[in-house]
Amino acid sequence: MTERYQNYVDGEWIDAQTNETFETTDPAAPAEVVAEYQQSDEADAEAAVEAAAAAQDEWAETPAPQRGAILREAGSILADRKDELTDLLTREEGKTHAEAGGEVQRAVDIFYYYAEKTRDLGGTVKSASGPRTNLYTVDEPVGVAGLITPWNYPIAIPAWKLAPALATGNAVVLKPAKVAPGVAVALFEALDEAGLPDGVANVVTGPGSTVGNTLVTHEDVDAVSFTGSGEVGHMVYDQATDDGKRVQTELGGKNPTVVTDSADVEEAAEIVANGAFGVTGQACTACSRAIVHTDVYDEFVERVVDQAESIEIGPGDEYDMGPQVTESELEGTLDYIEVAEREGATLETGGGQPDGDRFGDGYYVEPTVFSGVDNDFRIAQEEVFGPVLAVIEVEDFEAGLAAANDVQYGLSASVVTDDHTEAERFVREVEAGVAKVNAKTTGLELHVPFGGFKRSSSETWREQGDAGIDFYTIEKTVYDGF
Repeated sequence: MTERYQNYVDGEWIDAQTNETFETTDPAAPAEVVAEYQQSDEADAEAAVEAAAAAQDEWAETPAPQRGAILREAGSILADRKDELTDLLTREEGKTHAEAGGEVQRAVDIFYYYAEKTRDLGGTVKSASGPRTNLYTVDEPVGVAGLITPWNYPIAIPAWKLAPALATGNAVVLKPAKVAPGVAVALFEALDEAGLPDGVANVVTGPGSTVGNTLVTHEDVDAVSFTGSGEVGHMVYDQATDDGKRVQTELGGKNPTVVTDSADVEEAAEIVANGAFGVTGQACTACSRAIVHTDVYDEFVERVVDQAESIEIGPGDEYDMGPQVTESELEGTLDYIEVAEREGATLETGGGQPDGDRFGDGYYVEPTVFSGVDNDFRIAQEEVFGPVLAVIEVEDFEAGLAAANDVQYGLSASVVTDDHTEAERFVREVEAGVAKVNAKTTGLELHVPFGGFKRSSSETWREQGDAGIDFYTIEKTVYDGF
């Protein structure tokens, strides 16, 4: 029997006022329905915002360690459900069990982290210039936060928005992506079970055009945090800032790994392949460009092709790489492959859908490597969001760094080198919010800031770590004479 999920508004699990629902399906077997959700509209979103606004003051007055205790208990509940949620994430989004399990654990860790951070909240004390004056700051919550999250990390991204918002005394309304909302809803099941007061956290499923738009424009929403496509993100930013809201947007990427002539080529190929083909390339930090020194170019292409061809594709509960999340995502990737061939890139491996009984009607695409790519090709400039790697040849480190920066995005970038000077220059000069040395572009620590440059971000506020707390708080300076 198909699991049926409700919205969570003002402490109650309720149906949408539309009395309509939508279904999610398994991308490895699209005929299989996974779950049913509420097809909400503006009225449902408005009710959730009103509940959050009514609950926020009391939640803000709750001592921060008490808020942390609820987050800690919610994290423990999620940990107890890890196997169940791993399976649900795989069935809705298509990740392998190893990838899905890691993501669920990431959500658990985020809740534990911000639970402990509640003990450090409050502000700072400074020395006053004159006598008999205490000079200090007080951190206050922004108010009500509207959170809009994507399908590619359906529990980790909601967790890293929710946890700092709640820890700092804000009330929230979350709209998860329709493609894979199940594990996001599970966060609210855990919070409910952990004893979160009614109205403090609310989740409403449905279209971005209705639910999402309401969160962005509602007068009682004080802050908006959005992760998703650049096109939508820029509209969200414009709408929210026009209303004077605090806004952060995290958008796409076209992430390079520069491979220098001093690099260990075998290690470089493994680093690039892991960054390009992990989570089926459906990560905003995925490596989509390998920019390789001419002296090691041919060897690198050979080795990265070997890496790609060694990946076993199939359902996520058994194989190394799962399907793309939807038919439209698959078609988009295949379209880019055709464009790359038309532009003159050389297809080294992959480029199509795999054959075999285990694939059925699933949305599978082979790990794909193109060589002979110029940096002005569309495949080198536009986000593909699939397991497709463009390999670009450059004459020296200077040219590699220039190529890395010659895109409209700037999210994550890495260099593989044994030259310390090149590594230091790369870190300082690459135009990316995340810079890595001898590591893949994917994979982030939860206690340091995350965000991009250029069109990868609004460049306003970062997420995760202390930066997450900063976004959800406003600093008040106090001059206390005595």
